[in-house]
Amino acid sequence: MKNFERLNRLPPYVFSIVNELKMSARRSGEDIIDLGMGNPDQPTPQHIIDKLTESVQKNSNHRYSASKGITKLRGAICDWYKRKFNVDLDPESEAVATIGSKEGLAHLALAISGPGDTVLCSTPAYPIHPYAFVIAGAQVIHVNLFPQDKFLERIALAYKNTHPKPKFLVINFPNNPTTATVGLDFFEEAVAFAKANDLFIIHDLAYGDLGFDHYQAPSIFQINGAKDVAVEFSTLSKSYNMAGWRVGFCVGNKEIIGALVKIKSYLDYGMFQPIQIAAISALNGPQDCVEDIRAMYESRRNTLVEGLNKSGWKVEKPNASMFVWAEIPSSMKQIGSLEFAKLLVREAKVAVSPGIGFGDAGEGFVRFALIENEERIRQATRGIKNILNTYTA
Repeated sequence: MKNFERLNRLPPYVFSIVNELKMSARRSGEDIIDLGMGNPDQPTPQHIIDKLTESVQKNSNHRYSASKGITKLRGAICDWYKRKFNVDLDPESEAVATIGSKEGLAHLALAISGPGDTVLCSTPAYPIHPYAFVIAGAQVIHVNLFPQDKFLERIALAYKNTHPKPKFLVINFPNNPTTATVGLDFFEEAVAFAKANDLFIIHDLAYGDLGFDHYQAPSIFQINGAKDVAVEFSTLSKSYNMAGWRVGFCVGNKEIIGALVKIKSYLDYGMFQPIQIAAISALNGPQDCVEDIRAMYESRRNTLVEGLNKSGWKVEKPNASMFVWAEIPSSMKQIGSLEFAKLLVREAKVAVSPGIGFGDAGEGFVRFALIENEERIRQATRGIKNILNTYTA
């Protein structure tokens, strides 16, 4: 085997360990309730499917498309920002469509960073946030998100103590995996810090539509001057149950958007055009489906958290996202998050994501994805209760 230097910088993908246990159990006929991967279980709204079906019948839509997204899609993205956040964006220079936000983040890291560059990234983190830059050859400095009220202070300290000075800060709110949320005051301070220190902010707003208990996630661009120092990613995957369609976008600073557009022009031809046309229908069409999806996740959140609490596992309700981030019960912490997740698969018949998969700061936690219906979630909490009674007796 060759020595692949870039791959050697990547740790083992621990989620695959739990996934293999899950699949092995299912092959043996066991019923495993999958609350691991954040993969929506509900169908894409019918009007979006109908637009795809209509568009795919046109031969002209089967040709190469625009790597940065067709003009009307970029216009729909900017119109969505105007309606939702009252933010003005130029579809020609401040918006680019991506093949999901994950592809966009990975290509952006390749475009703007490399060996010798340093990046600050909050942790625990969705793996693509730090590892896009690791793959690009940059050095990543992990800044612990918790305790959250001191997060900006830790960013400032990490910036001060890092040489060469970091060029980029990667953040994600509502956060995956921790579900942490922020208000506009956080972004106001972050933008001011970035301007004072020649730092670019890359913000992932993938769960911006999934707020609970009247919480509405803000956009960084609601802060005056944010476009000078920031870009923001989002996606249709969760808001419209379109995870497999791979539709995302990045907006904001013209220089950074231009860099992403340029590297994408070399590396891909963009999404299949009927998917882009259907995405326009999603963004511009009726939005009651988004509210239905949001309400569904809120109800599932309530069912899961209430069930865990009744089982003796004390968990707080998150304000947003499609996840619940739970600290492992103290009696089980010594085995670690990976072994605990494996135990849940084997004995409770429930698959979750081990916190260690999101970085060292995630150890001691597991992440539940709200991707099963409420009856299945109740079944999961009953299985978990039996495990806790067994191992804490």
